[in-house]
Amino acid sequence: MAVIKIHERDNVAVVIDKVSKGEVVKVGSCSVIALDDIDQGHKIALYDIEQGENVIKYGFPIGHATTRIKAGQWVHSHNLKTNLGELTEYEYTPRLSDVKVAEECGTFRGFIREGDKVGIRNEIWIIPTVSCVNRNAELIAKISKERFKGVKNLDGIYELTHPYGCSQLGQDQLNTQKILANLVNHPNAGGVLVLGLGCENNNVDEFKKVLGKYNSDRVKFLVAQEVEDEIEAGVGLIEELVEYVSQFERQDCPVSKLVVGLKCGGSDGFSGITANPLVGSFSDKLISCGGSTVLTEVPEMFGAETILMNRAISREVFDKIVKMINDFKEYFMSYNQPIYENPSPGNKKGGITTLEEKSLGCVQKGGTSNVVDVLDYGDVVKNSGLSLLTGPGNDMVASTVLAAAGCHLILFTTGRGTPLGTAVPTIKISTNTNLYNRKSNWIDFDAGRLLSDETMEKLTSELMRYVINVASGEKSKAEKMGFKEIAIFKNGVTL
Repeated sequence: MAVIKIHERDNVAVVIDKVSKGEVVKVGSCSVIALDDIDQGHKIALYDIEQGENVIKYGFPIGHATTRIKAGQWVHSHNLKTNLGELTEYEYTPRLSDVKVAEECGTFRGFIREGDKVGIRNEIWIIPTVSCVNRNAELIAKISKERFKGVKNLDGIYELTHPYGCSQLGQDQLNTQKILANLVNHPNAGGVLVLGLGCENNNVDEFKKVLGKYNSDRVKFLVAQEVEDEIEAGVGLIEELVEYVSQFERQDCPVSKLVVGLKCGGSDGFSGITANPLVGSFSDKLISCGGSTVLTEVPEMFGAETILMNRAISREVFDKIVKMINDFKEYFMSYNQPIYENPSPGNKKGGITTLEEKSLGCVQKGGTSNVVDVLDYGDVVKNSGLSLLTGPGNDMVASTVLAAAGCHLILFTTGRGTPLGTAVPTIKISTNTNLYNRKSNWIDFDAGRLLSDETMEKLTSELMRYVINVASGEKSKAEKMGFKEIAIFKNGVTL
């Protein structure tokens, strides 16, 4: 199979294996001669497309032809341009799906926390209130890892450093505080050491106002300016946390307790054909079991947002989606930046041309389930089902906000590859088998098999089993490499 036509209405096909000029390409009853050399993941015109006519992929327009395109020609940035404009008026036209309830979903081995919460890791996190003590947090973690190596039930000790916490004002500082507070409260952390400096805007006393109630056995505080040796004092507090955390043991937990983040990065022309639809199928399956998934990357919904809007379970949720989309567009406009300055250079090299094309592939990670809620940046998941979360497309910022929203783990699809890992286990899913084989130290799961003989049903079941294994303690590739980073959205004045 040299090319694949995704939808019957499409006037382009995606090249699976590189096509050479002069090669005959067949799709069903359609046969064209390639007029260009075309790389895998890129598009070939199946019919003549006149200047100004829409180019159709996934059954939707992904832009218009800027010149006449002949059947067999390569379709990309040189002859295809976005149709998207600025702010848009939207109309609620519900197209809701029936909620399918699975009969048997099984369990995973997790840690039961206070307040009916469940964690999939029993780790200790050191969270600085300010960047000034980042290095101190690293040293406390380094010494503690060595000193408490092999402690029963302890899955690891990690520092979650970041560049903020001081010289911030208003909503910008509150964003930092909310993300850090949500991480302190995350059930994957059996214990947390909050490390402050003492003179920062986000000092411990101010941070506690955002954090709210906490268990003093589980959360410890240390202000570096108030002790003689903060490293020694920090390790001492970690010892207390180790004693507390080691009491927890893995127990059977229903799959309905899982909250999974959905993310893509380094997308290519196969993202919307293999990995994203697979994650969407997984999302539908988990939701049918009573679980929850979260879709973010608002700029990568532009051009496909109406698909999500029409799946809103109520007018109220629809209005929230409209506000989320338009607020993010206005954010771009407030900085005099083009709303549709996307895809990235790597996306384009992989075959994606316009934002509509990228978005139509991106939103497939949300499957076909109804949208039950819309979360602001720094909010936590409240309802079972599919929620949308305000956040940018940036890989680390988006991954962090998913973790802070309460996701136990993240499914991260990629066609170009990335070693990224955030506070929670990050499972990398390749869009093509070549990437899976070439970067086996990064990639956990190969969705490229959908281009061969594997069925969606089989791979969805396989991915579900893998997710349950990871939730039960199996480490993802990023975890094995020790990658655990966070990044916070910055939008404000720095003093």
